[in-house]
Formats: sequence, structure tokens, C-alpha cells
Amino acid sequence: MKNNYTSLLLLSSQRRRFIFLLFILNFSIFGTNAQSTSWLAPKDAESVKNPLIGNASMLAEARVMYAANCGPCHGDKGRGDGPAAPGLNPKPADHTSAAVQAESDGSLFWKLSEGRSPMPGYKKIFSEQQRWELITYIRSLAKTAKKK
Repeated sequence: MKNNYTSLLLLSSQRRRFIFLLFILNFSIFGTNAQSTSWLAPKDAESVKNPLIGNASMLAEARVMYAANCGPCHGDKGRGDGPAAPGLNPKPADHTSAAVQAESDGSLFWKLSEGRSPMPGYKKIFSEQQRWELITYIRSLAKTAKKK
């Protein structure tokens, strides 16, 4: 009886290791593939126009919203280097980069609204006006980065 109990414990330990290894293998295969794909907005989002283009009066308020909600990951200057960035996968986007700045306002608005793990969607957090203000502020980050 004691011998059977020991063999059951050993089998159980082997099963636990096997399950753990399967979990790690599954995560490494599917987790990295899911994170390595680029994040694209739907085609219909690309053509949505920013109603605040040319309206710089709200940038001060947008900067405060950005610092509080986007800054922890994207950094205060939008370079993707916020204090939370090292622990995130995928890494936060650099909002000053040519790649982000080349995206349409509609695409950025869609991404901000919908989110993608680890970034939350802000559709229910900010009004449409506030989200457009953030997009306008993100556009201003590239201009600020070029000056420095």
C-alpha cells in the first residue's frame, strides 16, 4: 500500500511538471505570436476626420489628461518610456515616432477608443471630445520632439 501511494505521488508530481511545461510551451507559442502582430485599425476608421484639427486651445487640458492616463506607459513626452513600460508586452508605442505620426487621426482615435491589452479602451472613460483632444495632443508631441 505504501509503495502504491508513493508511486501515485510521483506520478502526480510528474503530471504537474508535464502540465506546467505544456502551459509554458502554449504561452510561448501563442502568446508571442499574438503580441508580435501589428495593431491595425479597421479600414473604415482610417477615413474618420479629426474635428479639432487646428484647434490648439484645448492642448493644455489634453496634456493633463495624457499625463494622468497615458503617461504611466507612454511617458510624459510620449516616447513609450513611462515607468510602467518595462513590464508591458507589447511595449507602449512611441507617439513621437514616424510610424505613429503616419497613422490617420481616425486610426489613432479607434485604437484609443477600443484599446488592446495591456492598454485599456477609453470609449467608456472619456467622451468623444476628450478622445479627439488626446489625438490632437499626440500630434503635438512629434512637433515638440523635433524642437529638442
